[in-house]
Amino acid sequence: MLSYRAMRARIAMPPSAAIGSARRPESGRKDGTMKRRDFTKAALVAALLPRPAAALAGSEPKAGASAKGISIAMLLYPGMTALDVVGPQELLSGLAEGGLHLVAKRAGPVESDTGLSILATHDFEGCPREVTVLFVPGGDGTPAQMRDAETLAFLRAQAAVASWITSVCTGSLILGAAGLLQGYRATSHWCVRESVLPLLGATPVDERVVFDRNRVTAAGISAGLDFAIALAARLKGEAYAKTAQLVAEYAPQPPFQAGTPGAAGPDIAGSAREILRHLVDGSVKAASDR
Repeated sequence: MLSYRAMRARIAMPPSAAIGSARRPESGRKDGTMKRRDFTKAALVAALLPRPAAALAGSEPKAGASAKGISIAMLLYPGMTALDVVGPQELLSGLAEGGLHLVAKRAGPVESDTGLSILATHDFEGCPREVTVLFVPGGDGTPAQMRDAETLAFLRAQAAVASWITSVCTGSLILGAAGLLQGYRATSHWCVRESVLPLLGATPVDERVVFDRNRVTAAGISAGLDFAIALAARLKGEAYAKTAQLVAEYAPQPPFQAGTPGAAGPDIAGSAREILRHLVDGSVKAASDR
């Protein structure tokens, strides 16, 4: 998968340096020559972005950008869903000039709900105090995080100064457990949206991505890609977001129309609910016990 770090590099470099320079010591080989992959990325971005760099970067900071640039903190925790993190990280990393921080209680590998580990770069204390975007993924570990006082305190502290408070899938339940969705419209995975969000003071909305003031919540797992593109448009403008979508070739054509309970039909929906029962029951109990 192509990285949007190349997009950031293209914006930062003068037009003459985007392709023509054969030297990029900061990302090339030890002898200073550019890796073929880096050259290809730069050439692709240049082809996709024919307008001046300022047209994408913007002459003024977009919503939530600081003088240091956009920064993002993404929460990691045991039992998160890896795609909730990796999809948005792939699409948003290139616009995070101020840094994209993968944050957990302790720095190091954090295992997802399917066994894939993601490396946390910062612990809670090491996370920058002020970030533009605070992000929370969902996953089977959601009920435990809804009860975790240390995690909830970290989210409250970060949300107090963040420009955007965001989530994908059941990450919205963790935000809600921290008291950060009280009085807001929000969405979540379909299996918990109507039953759990109201217990946390939120108004459930059946949409892929929901913006309510500076809260942005997305539906289940795959909606993280929609979320990232929509947020990129708010942060960097529509042209930037469309370019990111094209580079990622995000033009979904699923082999089956079974992505919602209504479309899947009662038999498939029943099987899915059985798989998700433990997550649902645990989330309802965690929300009710607050």
